[in-house]
This record gives sequence, C-alpha cells and structure tokens, in this order.
Amino acid sequence: MSEQNKNEAGGEAPDLAANMARIAARSQDLVRAFMSRQSEGGIGVGNPMNVSDAFLDMTAKMMADPAKLVEAQIDLWRSYTELWQHTARRMAGQDSEPLVTPEPGDRRFKDPAWEENVVFDFIKQSYLLTARWMRTTVNDVEGLDEATARKVDFYTRQFADALAPTNFALTNPEVLRETIASKGENLAKGLENLLEDLEAGQGIKMTDPDAFQVGGNIAVSPGQVIFRNDMMELIQYAPTTEEVRKRPLLMIPPWINKYYILDLKPKNSLVKWATDQGHTVFMISWVNPDERLADKSFADYMMEGPLAALDAIEKATGEREVTAMALCLGGTLLAATLAYMAATGDERIKAACLMATLVDFSEPGELAVFTDAEQIEALEQRMAESGGILDGATMASTFNMLRANDLIWSFVVNNYLMGRDPFPFDLLYWNADSTRMPGKMHGFYLRNMYRDNLLREPGGIELAGVKIDLSKITIPIYVMGAREDHIAPWRSTYAARALFGGPVRFVLAGSGHIAGVVNPPEPGKYPHWTNSRAAKDPEVWLSKAERHEGSWWPDWCKWNARHAGLLVPARVPGAGALPALAPAPGTYVLEKAR
Repeated sequence: MSEQNKNEAGGEAPDLAANMARIAARSQDLVRAFMSRQSEGGIGVGNPMNVSDAFLDMTAKMMADPAKLVEAQIDLWRSYTELWQHTARRMAGQDSEPLVTPEPGDRRFKDPAWEENVVFDFIKQSYLLTARWMRTTVNDVEGLDEATARKVDFYTRQFADALAPTNFALTNPEVLRETIASKGENLAKGLENLLEDLEAGQGIKMTDPDAFQVGGNIAVSPGQVIFRNDMMELIQYAPTTEEVRKRPLLMIPPWINKYYILDLKPKNSLVKWATDQGHTVFMISWVNPDERLADKSFADYMMEGPLAALDAIEKATGEREVTAMALCLGGTLLAATLAYMAATGDERIKAACLMATLVDFSEPGELAVFTDAEQIEALEQRMAESGGILDGATMASTFNMLRANDLIWSFVVNNYLMGRDPFPFDLLYWNADSTRMPGKMHGFYLRNMYRDNLLREPGGIELAGVKIDLSKITIPIYVMGAREDHIAPWRSTYAARALFGGPVRFVLAGSGHIAGVVNPPEPGKYPHWTNSRAAKDPEVWLSKAERHEGSWWPDWCKWNARHAGLLVPARVPGAGALPALAPAPGTYVLEKAR
C-alpha cells in the first residue's frame, strides 16, 4: 500500500469510516469537475449518433402491436418465475441446471462466486435473462429499416452492458471481498484514479502510460528515416541478414493509429520478423495531422504516401520494383493505389498483402452504426467546428465502444472499483496513443467507402483525376482476414478476392483485428486456415479449409518470397542516394494527439 494511504499517526491503513470520509470529500471534487465540464459546452453537436430518433421510431412501431409487446412481457415474467424456482432448488441443496449462461468469451462472470454463491448466481442469471430479453424484443420489432434496426440493437447492447452487475460494487463479489479486506481502501483509491483520469482528459487508463516509451522499449527495430514530407516519414530498417531479397518490402499502416503496432516489442514485431527473413523493410510512419493539414484528401494520402515512398525507395536502393503489405485503412489505401497504378501504367508493386482490410464495404460490421448519412453530416459539422480535424479521442471512443466489455467496463471495474493500477500492456498502450484525422480525407472515406461502397464499383471513385477499377489489378494479392475481427469482419475481407483481376490467396487467421495480425510464430498462439480452392460463399470456403496451428506469417513469407526476387547483399539505411535524416522511430510518431 502506498505511503499516501497510510495513517500518518500510526502507519496503519485507514479504517472503513476514514475511507468513507475520503470518498465523500473526493466525490464533491468529482461533482464539481463534472459540472465544470458541462458548463464548457460539451461537443456542441447535439445527438450526433441520432440515437433518440432511432429509438422513437422503434417505440412507435412497437406500440403499434401491443399484443406482441404484452407477449414479450409475459415471456420475461415466465423466465423470472423459472429462475426463482431454480434458485429455490439450489437453496434447498438440490442440483439445478442454470437457465442461462454467459456467452463464450464473456469474462465478466469468471469469479467462482458467480456460480458457487446462490445469491450471486441469481443476480447473474436475472441480468443475463433481462439483457437477452431486451435485445430479442427490440430485434423482433417489424418495419424498421436496416440502419435503424442495427442502431437500436447496438445501443441496446451498450445499455445492457453498462447495467451489468459486475459494474457495481454492491453486486460484484470480487469488489465486495476487496472492499471488506481493505476496509474500503479500494473504493477510495478508485475514486482517486477516476479524478486523475478526468483531470487528464484522456479517458480511462487502459495501461500504465509510464511503462512504455516509443523508441525505448517499443518500436525499437533499428533503422533510419530516409525520407520525409508533410504526410509521412519513411523508415528503412537495418538488415539482420547478410543477404536480402532483391525487391524491398513496403509496409503501409493505417493512419487511424500509429505505425508501431507492426513493431511493438522485438518478440511480437512483424518488422523484426520480416527483416530476419531477409527483407529490406520500409515503413510509412504517418504524420499526426493538425489544422494545417485539414484539407489533405484521400488522394493526397496516396500521392504523398505510398507513391512518394516508391520514389524514395528507388533512390535509396536503386530498386524500382517492390512488394507491399498494408493493414486496415492502410490496406484500403493500398488497394486504391494499386488500381490507380494499373490505370496509369505504373508497375512498380509486384505483389501485395492486405491485412484485415475492407475493399468491399457491403457488410462493414458494427462500424456501420456510425456511418449513416445523418451521422456523417454531424461528424463533418464537428470537424468543421474543430478546425477541420477529427480529434483522436473521438476515434478511440468509437472503436472502444465496439468492444465495450473488454475495452471500457473491465477497466472501470479494475481502476475505479478494485482501485488497482492498469497492467502494463504494449498493445493497449498503442491503442491509447490516438491520432487525429484530416476532415476532408475522413469525410471522403466515410461517404465513398462506408456509406456508398464505391470502391468496389468500376470507376466509382476518382483519385487525382483518375477513375479507378479494382478489377484492373492483375498482380498477385494475398488477403488475410481475422476470424473474430469486429472492425473488418472476415467474411467482408473475403469478398475482396472476387474484385481483383489477378490471382488472390485468402488466408484466415485466428483471433481479432489486431491480435490476429500481430501473431508471431514462436508462441504458436492462434491458428490459421487455408484453402486454395475458390468458393463464392465464405462459409463454404471455411468448411473445406485446412487448419494450421500457429501464425499465418510463415505462409505469407513463403508466398511473398516467390515475388520478392533473388538474394542480393544487404542494404544499409542511409548508405544510398538518400542520407539518414533521423534514427527510427523518427519524429512524426512521437506527436501526441491533443
């Protein structure tokens, strides 16, 4: 226990009464902080998610069929009656199967007391029954358009997740045990943590921000920045083999987050692993844009990103041809760039890998909740009021909401109810290191990709005066999807194989959007699936796919080696026509979002 939490007279921890007094005093500070923030005016766009309109529409249609609503209410009470009977049997010492259990992967109820203690078992099951009933009831409402139905379902789940008994001290057995054992010290410390987070204005701490340093213990692969423009720095990494593949490898990360998700610690760094396999790796490190770059477009990201990088790579190495790999939004940009290059006769990229990437946005998953016409207009208004820039906190909050139990409520319990400091975790440090977005680019991306799905349409999108067509891309493409991806659903990433004009290899990785990608071979943590035979239906493809234990990285490396050329002497960063400007990780990545 820290010194500040000890009694100054006797050196002992404060008793329960003293801790409750501390909580009361600090709660006043909390209320004042809240009122101060409210008086500043908030975000000023009013109902940006159009949630109230969606629920009003749902309520009107629900009330139009009162008999169905009564039937749903009767079903709920019937479930409660069965639960009371189950609980009575358990209290009488009889065995009784639960009426409802948490979904696989739901870690909220992992404490043994949720099953062993009759009272907590009743609380858990009554909550699960009610949450299931809420979602079933709103999903059964007829007459809602698809966008409204999706929005109602999403926010109903958000509401249900927020009301989980695990999120409250008096109904969480683990928190109750800690409160009794520490005489309330956990709640007092948790309130201090909450006030610190409010004062910092950066949301809930997911990890210890002082445990990591970019360029210190993460993003440490040695290399040099050999090119810089307004939009990006280009890093060339030092070789770790005497010989390397003739064609360099260009990595294109998303600019929604920073590049070092591909270069965390050495043990899980795709950059290090690729250099160890004999690749000359170049990485785009995107700028964290401010108001000066508000008018940068999607086409600017293409021209000043991968196309500028190709020019720089040729000057630095003398090699005109490369292979490429890109992640998420970076992959969407790479696909668009390849189509632009096909239209303009540019053949410098000879093979490309798209990791967890959408190019067909027909089924974009739960992000569709945030991308209907009204919400895009509200977001564009907010960006205009903020100098043409989308602040990093907005993007971070959006992605966290997609996995609220894991990325919001678990930290509420740990930090504020248990009074613990968050565990040092490199991936969560990266997740919290948010970036800003130019309003012009982001509006174009949301309207043309998510709302109108024009990238898949031949000539649907024009970049730098050129109408692009994905079917004109004839180079080999490697498409990697992640089975539990909630940002780029794997069935949607699979759809890309029908859009390109050349050979496509699709590989499905285990886990989610990030863990599925950052899955080094050594631990053998998540499997992957391959099937060389095409199928229109992704489920048919998966049913006949072969499961392989361990990472998909070696499969990609074997595929890429066929297109990366013969071995040549290793290249030293800065030894070519472009001198070193700064050591990796460079300067752009260090810019924090305001």
